[in-house]
Amino acid sequence: MQKLGLLGSTGSIGSYALEVVDFLKDRFQVYGLSANRNIPRLQQQIEKFHPRVVVVGDESQYPHIKKRFPKRDMKILAGVDGMCELAGDDEVDIVLNAAVGSVGLLPTLEAIKKGKRMALANKETIVAFGSVLMEEAKRNRAQIIPVDSEHSAIHQCLGERNANNLKRIVLTASGGPFLGATEEEIRSASKESVLAHPVWRMGKKVTVDSATLMNKGFEVIEAHFLFGIPLEKIDVLVHPQAIIHSMVEFEDGCMLAQISTPDMRMPIQYALTYPERFPSIVSPCNLTKIGKLEFKDVDMNRFPCLSLGYKAIEKDGTATAVLSGADEMAVKLFLDGQLRFKDIPFILNKILDEYQPISSPTLQQLIEEERWARQYTKKLVERWSSQ
Repeated sequence: MQKLGLLGSTGSIGSYALEVVDFLKDRFQVYGLSANRNIPRLQQQIEKFHPRVVVVGDESQYPHIKKRFPKRDMKILAGVDGMCELAGDDEVDIVLNAAVGSVGLLPTLEAIKKGKRMALANKETIVAFGSVLMEEAKRNRAQIIPVDSEHSAIHQCLGERNANNLKRIVLTASGGPFLGATEEEIRSASKESVLAHPVWRMGKKVTVDSATLMNKGFEVIEAHFLFGIPLEKIDVLVHPQAIIHSMVEFEDGCMLAQISTPDMRMPIQYALTYPERFPSIVSPCNLTKIGKLEFKDVDMNRFPCLSLGYKAIEKDGTATAVLSGADEMAVKLFLDGQLRFKDIPFILNKILDEYQPISSPTLQQLIEEERWARQYTKKLVERWSSQ
């Protein structure tokens, strides 16, 4: 019986993870749950899974949980410190980090330093701090199993094979809600149309990133850090059916692809049960019903954010942390109605062009530069809007 510490339990990935754990209840126990501020859903999860530890990320919400469960044999913690305590708890075997944003960094580090398995769905942690995290994981012999469907696919295709024999990896992109849209339709996109992804059901932040294809730019960065793959060996293709989640091509020209129903419960289960495999709650894909599989090059003119992932790696140092922080704030401002969708790539490109990265940064420098990027993006948009 594996004990799970789940960070970000009330979001889409966290909710899917609990479905997987409930399906495999003879193999997993929910030891701890962490959520930010969705107290009603967190209460439901507590009643169902009876965790030993609960963390409320938003400290202002802590009294609500404390009042609701005054006599429960359950430790209640708050804030990032509470998340770190759960992630590093000696009772926890696996930590699934599904928190959104840079808040996921310190708990991830805590789990890695304890040599735990980290099922990582917190994209920003690898994008911004990947150089340091991967070194820490190696030093502490901690496993990082990616939960992103694309990187899960690469992990499955590579297996124990030597990555030095790779010719390239191919990350696939569904194309998001604007796959067939004109440039004018993208420029005038409403928040509702941006959030209407045709394939995946995700949180708002990653859905917006999927619409700009910044999500795919981040996945390029993630692949670079997670698998140690040089930039020139990472390609992206649009694959509207979203059945092939990514591919690897070896030096001899042979390719391996991972195929499954587009459902996040599949890569979540893989990360939790690796290297074993068990029956899944997800129905297998029906290839005859799908009929055909299509692949297209990405139109960089309509989706310039993809190129920013490559640019950040080329600039090296703290550039990926700055891109992550800037995007986090830009998406927030868009969702708050303070920034137009079409201006997101312009703002991010401007910041990245102007920025002079710090080479071979420490963790503290990465944290400071990522924080600076969020603050600078907000000031830049405010100044721009007032003109």
